[in-house]
Amino acid sequence: MPGAAARFTVIGANHRSASLSLRDALFVDDQAAPALLAELQRSGLGEALLLSTCDRVEVWATADDATVAAERVAAALAGRAGLVPAGLGPHLYNLSGGDAVRHAFAVAASLDSLVIGEPHVFGQVKAAVRIARDAGSLGGELDTVAQAAFAAAKRVRSETAIGEGPVSIAAAAVQLAKDVHGELADCRALLIGGGDMGELVGEALLAAGLGWLAVTAPRHSRAEAVAEALNAHVLAFDTLKDSLADADIVLASVGSRNLVVTAEAVTQALRKRRRKPIFLVDAGIPGDIEPAVNRVDGAFLYDLADLEKVALQGRATREQARRAAHEIIEDEAAAFVRGRAARAAVPAIVALRQHFEAVRDTALAEAGGDAAEATRLLVNRLLHAPSEEMKGVAADGADWRAMEKTLKTLFRLE
Repeated sequence: MPGAAARFTVIGANHRSASLSLRDALFVDDQAAPALLAELQRSGLGEALLLSTCDRVEVWATADDATVAAERVAAALAGRAGLVPAGLGPHLYNLSGGDAVRHAFAVAASLDSLVIGEPHVFGQVKAAVRIARDAGSLGGELDTVAQAAFAAAKRVRSETAIGEGPVSIAAAAVQLAKDVHGELADCRALLIGGGDMGELVGEALLAAGLGWLAVTAPRHSRAEAVAEALNAHVLAFDTLKDSLADADIVLASVGSRNLVVTAEAVTQALRKRRRKPIFLVDAGIPGDIEPAVNRVDGAFLYDLADLEKVALQGRATREQARRAAHEIIEDEAAAFVRGRAARAAVPAIVALRQHFEAVRDTALAEAGGDAAEATRLLVNRLLHAPSEEMKGVAADGADWRAMEKTLKTLFRLE
């Protein structure tokens, strides 16, 4: 495939080609990325960009020889991970030309991630571009590919439902909290207990913009530890009933076989809140919130099974959108490669036209104003070199039919 697209190559390992432990060994953080990019350029790569995430560690580069580029990238990654390049080889993919372009577009659109439609991937690619630009390893060719990948990813987001619907329990809880309260910046949340799932949902809410989070637990030391991990406030457990009235969101994750939030307590809290709703998540196993809370007007209770159903619906929505998204990526990648190939042909076309113009000027000057003579000279001189070349190819016993086919295509000969 001609042009800059043919020089574009991707070498790396992802969640399909390599184990988590190997990806961890290959991982390069942002601080170490510039040094690796400099090493790759010293090894002969024209331009280089490093994308290092939990799903993948890969290098986008421009190189005249994709095989040589793969060897140099493998050596650089293996060296930093303390591995032998030969042992790393079977876990690396090496894509070039149109295949590399399609891969880059799919990565930016989050179609090549463990979680299809994961919104953070787009930001990770943009950060990789910024680091490469700051390190001086991002040139015009690689930047053109990256910008085209961003455009393709935006089209996927706008024309499909690939990013819609939560795909994890924590994401489902965040979405439902927003459904009840709108934006979370003005919301206050209370995490009861220190179970892993409760902590995970609390972390997701904070990442989504939650304005305030407090933690309480039967064991005060446990509440302090979780609060420190989440950068949250600590409340005494004996103030739980009063704290419920201040909470827009309640996460229960104790799992002590004793109900810590009752329907009566929620009813009293809602009275104090003047019926302003409360969104509750029961993340305890066994449950921590009395099921009768579901019947309290103004209370919205979801347990882990409910959240899993919402997450499954979100995954189904994204799977349905996957085919349409891949069609967009194929369309965008094909258009990009065609455009780059066409631009690569421009210098040859310009040179050909200049040659024809020079021959025409000479023929006109020699013909002295005789149009018939000028056109005869022009045709003879333009056809002389191609004719001699074709005769030479045929005389050497080579297959000249490929050349004949090209001539017929170029000049539309019957």
